Amino acid sequence: MSACSNTADIENEKSEDELILAIGGEPDDGFDPATGWGRYGSPLFQSTLVTYDQDFNIQNDLATSYEVSEDGLEWTIVIRDDVTFTDGEALTADDVVFTFETAKESGSIIDLSNLDRVEGIDDYTVKFTLREPESTFIYLLASTGIVPVHAYNDNYNENPVGSGPFQLVQWDKGQQIIVEANPDYYGEKPFFKKLTFLFLSEDAAFAAAKTGAVDVVSVPPAFAGEEIAGMQLVELESVDNRGIMFPYVSEGDETAEGAPIGNEVTADSAIRQAINVGLDRQAFVDGVLEGFGTPAYSTADHLPWWNPDTVIEDANLQLANQILKEAGWLEKEDGIREKDGLTAEFTLLYPAGDQIRQSLSIAFAEMIKPLGIKVTTEGKSWNEIEYLMYSHPVMMGWGSHDPLEIYNLYSSKTRGIGYYNANYYSNPVVDDYLNQALRATSEEEANSYWKKAQWDGETGFSAQGDAPWAWLVNLNHLYFIDENLVIGEQKIQPHGHGWPITDFIEQWRWEE
Repeated sequence: MSACSNTADIENEKSEDELILAIGGEPDDGFDPATGWGRYGSPLFQSTLVTYDQDFNIQNDLATSYEVSEDGLEWTIVIRDDVTFTDGEALTADDVVFTFETAKESGSIIDLSNLDRVEGIDDYTVKFTLREPESTFIYLLASTGIVPVHAYNDNYNENPVGSGPFQLVQWDKGQQIIVEANPDYYGEKPFFKKLTFLFLSEDAAFAAAKTGAVDVVSVPPAFAGEEIAGMQLVELESVDNRGIMFPYVSEGDETAEGAPIGNEVTADSAIRQAINVGLDRQAFVDGVLEGFGTPAYSTADHLPWWNPDTVIEDANLQLANQILKEAGWLEKEDGIREKDGLTAEFTLLYPAGDQIRQSLSIAFAEMIKPLGIKVTTEGKSWNEIEYLMYSHPVMMGWGSHDPLEIYNLYSSKTRGIGYYNANYYSNPVVDDYLNQALRATSEEEANSYWKKAQWDGETGFSAQGDAPWAWLVNLNHLYFIDENLVIGEQKIQPHGHGWPITDFIEQWRWEE
């Protein structure tokens, strides 16, 4: 039986307090917060110590209060004393300690390297001691679901026990999961008592929506212009961005694995700055995203730590050509610029199979032809890109609710580490701001330094300053939802991993 006929049968049988969703792929690593589940959207099955509201203000979840020592090293958190896991066992400080110790040792995407120790002061008080002050530690408290020490084992990722608003009752691998409301949940009781998440391809999910078999479905821009009876298109703004990372240094060095570092063309700031002011970002939105997105100027547009001064006047070919000419990049007979015998050309890499990044890359190459810069585009596997990204521009994508991403992308301490600062960007003034942001003991203070690192009026890592990246677009996350379903106000969405639309799913309800 096909997936669509399965969903149709479910639709015919479901009651008013059930929803069927096709909003993304099956989590590869299951539902274990200690290895990264829940970082993009609600953990569903687990609670977190704190959480963000729609405006990114910190709210208590399991925590009833928290204090940060004057030196920023000790975080003391008091948790609720009335919370139980879905197996009836009480949630205590021991579970919080176990969760963070397990996450630290997991070797996963969760970076707790700065956590020196975590200890229970009493049954409902936990103290975290950091090696160095870290303002972004609050994000780890907001995104790490608490797991039970008594019920955690090698199979936990497939059979999660938690204290969140929902509990997993069935997982049909490769097809669906079924979850039900947790009757003992201490927070706002979900309106919907049963949720079915279907794992369908984009084509199959769209077909299911057209037959009325799903209530919520995520769609790519190519499908967003269609109409589906009884459903409405919802566009959610995001920082799910796409941009080009330019090698920042000259050629000559290699990584420990022997990969070449640097690119003589993009190491010239005039090339990077001319490209940034010459690009027409709105044209990328209209042409490649079919209008379903926004121009991007940073990795964190419109988040609390974003500096609006990063927005530049773009689509200015006259200024771009002037920058190149004044820097000594002169046009040859074939229209391609040259400086000191070096031709203004490079190969732009994108992950093969990613249609949006491929289209952006091709459009980019065409758009900067009038600047006298020749760009060849090539699709590569991620394994190939890992070797070439230190010496070639790459069409990348980021976008997080954690400002630590800014540090990872632009700190000289992260050069050559993973995919982050693969272009080997470095600016000592920016480093100082980034370090002050990390060491700040309040979000307000930290945000002021994150913003200065982007542009302080004289220097920064944005297009106003060193321009090691050319940010192009932020993708709108697109969903067809039942026209009678109210999902309420959403946060600016992060990068598209996971199911970020579920962040406030306990507040969803039918329109009255």
